[in-house]
Amino acid sequence: MKIICIGRNYLEHIQELNNAVPDEPVIFIKPDSAVLRNNAPFFIPDFTQDVHYEVEVFVKITKNGKSIPEQFAHNYYDEIGLGIDFTARDKQSELKAKGLPWEKAKGFDHSAVIGKTFLKSELPPQPWKFELQKNRTTVQSGNTAHMIHSIDQVISHVSNYFTLKKGDLIFTGTPSGVGPVKAGDELEGFFEGKSAFKTAVH
Repeated sequence: MKIICIGRNYLEHIQELNNAVPDEPVIFIKPDSAVLRNNAPFFIPDFTQDVHYEVEVFVKITKNGKSIPEQFAHNYYDEIGLGIDFTARDKQSELKAKGLPWEKAKGFDHSAVIGKTFLKSELPPQPWKFELQKNRTTVQSGNTAHMIHSIDQVISHVSNYFTLKKGDLIFTGTPSGVGPVKAGDELEGFFEGKSAFKTAVH
């Protein structure tokens, strides 16, 4: 299983970090060791002083595919979920300033919270709404209608570069409102009003 992540896919998030609007999806990958499941706690790693939450809708790929046309992309996922792309923001800024890859800031152990998934067939048609609460206060509120590149566009684009395999996850980007976490925080994500994950920060 691989975790493919899309950066800069919501305009307001791009603006809050003073980034340029990309012409095509920005792609990075997290290893399978980044996965944090079953509402397990998240431990802030020693190498960073500034970890940020980024709530994201993800899709779970159901069959292998390569160079998938956009009009057929919806056939490659049946489950949608919600997770967190934890980011060591200080490390990311350091790497970006040097023109280096982001993996140390994005792919570290347990940096990808994976919440429960929901069957597409049991959900209302898109767009889907989601939110992240920190200590029971909403800090991020998103809507898939606001994506610069839709889920189907993302699947098609990614599959031109990487063969998608059954079980792969694609994180589709975060809306505005990202921010830091500290020990003692509790994060809970909601997808279409249903709790998808809860994790305590240590």
